[in-house]
Amino acid sequence: MNDERIIELEIKAAYQEDLLQELNKIVAGQQQQIERLEATCKMLNERIKGLSIEGSGGEKVEEVPPHY
Repeated sequence: MNDERIIELEIKAAYQEDLLQELNKIVAGQQQQIERLEATCKMLNERIKGLSIEGSGGEKVEEVPPHY
């Protein structure tokens, strides 16, 4: 192999390493966002369950929309 080919391969390896680090950062950020969304969904689900339990006493929980 000549020196030019070795330098070209080293440059490609360096670019791939940088790209891998960037992708790792993106995946870590996406994982954090997924965890926040899951926590939000869990909280909303619990609130919905709480509302349905409160409304199960025979009372109507539905309110008239504000445009009526």
